[in-house]
Amino acid sequence: MRRAYAVERAGGPVRVHEYEPAPLGPLEVEVAVTHCGVCHTDLGVIDDEWGVARFPVVAGHEAVGVIEALGEAVDRTRLAVGQRVGVGATAGSCFACEWCLSGRQQLCPAKDNVVVRGTGGAFASHVRASDWRHVQPIPDVIASEHAGPFLCAGTTVFPPLLHHGVRPTDRVAVVGIGGLGHLAIQFLAKWGCHVTAISSTPAKRDDAHRFGAHDFVATTEGAGLERVSNSFDFVLSTVSADLPWDAYLATLRPRGTLCVLGLPSGALTISPLNLLPGERTIVGGVTGSPTETRQMLDFAARHDIRPQVEIFPAARMDEALDHVRQGRAHYRAVLEF
Repeated sequence: MRRAYAVERAGGPVRVHEYEPAPLGPLEVEVAVTHCGVCHTDLGVIDDEWGVARFPVVAGHEAVGVIEALGEAVDRTRLAVGQRVGVGATAGSCFACEWCLSGRQQLCPAKDNVVVRGTGGAFASHVRASDWRHVQPIPDVIASEHAGPFLCAGTTVFPPLLHHGVRPTDRVAVVGIGGLGHLAIQFLAKWGCHVTAISSTPAKRDDAHRFGAHDFVATTEGAGLERVSNSFDFVLSTVSADLPWDAYLATLRPRGTLCVLGLPSGALTISPLNLLPGERTIVGGVTGSPTETRQMLDFAARHDIRPQVEIFPAARMDEALDHVRQGRAHYRAVLEF
C-alpha cells in the first residue's frame, strides 16, 4: 500500500490517499521518498493558476529517496536497490525523437513531466520514474534535504551557463534572490564570473553577498538599473513577475543575452531599438537534460554549493505550501517524509 498527499480542488487542503501501485514497467524505477522540495510550480498546479490541473492532484517534483524496486530492463550497473537517488521534474522521455537522440531530452514532446502528472507526483510515500535514465544518483556529500531543490531549481539555473557559453571572464547579473536566484548566484560565482545580484528590495543585500555576489542593485534605490546600464554579458531572470524588460535589456552589453527562467504572467514587451542595434538576445530556459543535471550535481558537490532550506515534516504539508504560496520561504521549503 502506498500513500499520496492529494489536493481535491484548486487551492484546497491536502488529504492522504492510499493506493495499490501498478505493476512495475521494464524501464521504471520505484523510489521510496524521504525528502521533496516545494517549488512554486507545485503551487501553480495545486492552485490551478494555468487552468491545466486535473484533480485530484498529487504535486511534487524534487524527490529524493531510496530505490525500492527496478524494472527488468534497468541497467543494474548504474542503479541498485537501496541506492539514494533523485527524481526531478522530468522522469522519462521517448529516447527516439531528434531531441532525445541529440541529448536534449528535456525538449522531448513525449517527456514524462512530473509537474503535470496529476496523481503521480512526489508528495507521496513513493514516486515512480518511467525511465531509469532520468534517475539521478546523489553525490555522498550532498544531504538529502539539500538534494531535492537541485532537481528543479538547480537544473534550471545551471544549464544556461552551458547553453549560452557563459565564460569565467563575463560580467553577469541575477534578477531575483529567491529559490532559483540564490542558487544561480552561487553557480555563477563559482564559475568565475563577476556577479551582480538585482532585487526589488535592499533587504536581500547581505544574503546576496553571502551567496557570492560581488555587487548588488536594489531597483528601488538611487539610480536603480541605470547604474548598471551597458554592463553585463549575461542576465538571468529568475522571478515570476512582469518586469520592465527594456530596462533590463539596456543593462546588456552588445551581443549580451537576457535569459528568462521565471514565468511572467503577461507578455514580454520590448522596443526593437533595445534589441536590434546591439545584437542582443532574449532566450528562455527549462530544466536540463539528464547529463546536464548530473554535471550540475557534480559541480555543486565539488564547490560546496547548497540551497538554503527550511524543513517541514509531511504532517505540516499545508503549512509548507502556504509558506511558499505567501513568498515566505528562505529560500526553499523541503518536506521530510
